[in-house]
Amino acid sequence: MSDGLMSKAATMEIPISSNGDTGSLPEDDGLEQDLQQVMVSGPNLNETSIVSGGYGGTAEGIIPTSSGLHQPHAGPAVGGEEVVRGIAVEKFDIVKKWGINTYKCTKQLISERFGRGSRTVDLELETQIELLRETKRKYECVLQLARALTNHFYSLVQTQHALGDAFADLSQKSPELQEFGYNAETQKLLCKNGETLLGAVNFFVSSINTLVNKTMEDTLMTVKQYETARLEYDAYRTDLEELSMGPRDASTLCRLEAAQGQFQSHKDKYEKLRADVAIKLKFLEENKIKVMHKQLLLFHNAISAYFAGNQQQLEQTLKQFNIKLKTPGAEKPSWLEEQ
Repeated sequence: MSDGLMSKAATMEIPISSNGDTGSLPEDDGLEQDLQQVMVSGPNLNETSIVSGGYGGTAEGIIPTSSGLHQPHAGPAVGGEEVVRGIAVEKFDIVKKWGINTYKCTKQLISERFGRGSRTVDLELETQIELLRETKRKYECVLQLARALTNHFYSLVQTQHALGDAFADLSQKSPELQEFGYNAETQKLLCKNGETLLGAVNFFVSSINTLVNKTMEDTLMTVKQYETARLEYDAYRTDLEELSMGPRDASTLCRLEAAQGQFQSHKDKYEKLRADVAIKLKFLEENKIKVMHKQLLLFHNAISAYFAGNQQQLEQTLKQFNIKLKTPGAEKPSWLEEQ
């Protein structure tokens, strides 16, 4: 290395922070200023840079988009830049509105929890909502127990089937013991009736599952949207009331007008969702009564016929409710695989 190059290398300095680490590059100061400008007035796309390899990359990865670069097609680039600017400003406004809405709702929620803020209450509707949640919990318990019954009874039927086969095999090898044959026929009959009962119980389980995890859950999703709309409505109502109590100068009047528009928008949304919840609760109650009337009758008739040993009544129960079992040639009932 020549003396001239060594002297130039010796004069190069790397900034060091107070803790001994290499300090930030000069671009970091500009980055901080850009972030401050974005938070105040939105992004300035004329000073945007594309960084290759993520933040903190080397200078080779930075492609400046300022007007200092040679751009042979300046006309289209300016138009494209305006489009990008519009998209960025639009996204910034969306984030800003979301942040303001989240802040207001969080403030309202905290005020309600500590008893400092007022809350809009629809006693009749909220009583129905709480009743629905309690009913859903109880139906989930019934569903869990019915599934347990299905699993246990399936094991019993499988044991009866194996026992019947064992009796049949022994009746062939021990002709002097005709009782083996009698017991084999009894176990096969019990096994057949058990499969018929399991078909009815499985239909009961499937219907309760649809009612709980689809119909009721759909209504509760609308309830959650209603509760969110109620919180937003109260948050913007409180904001409007606070502005109305303040001084009426030109700046306040402008803010008051904007707050009035936002309050009315959230009020309309709240009232619409309240009406939707009331309608869904009404239809859910009617549907629940209709479904449970049918399923409870099925469950009662099937269980009674099976334990009374009435094969004809058991089969008639399945025909009454249009329940179809798997074909006799199959090894296992298909309804167990559908669980």
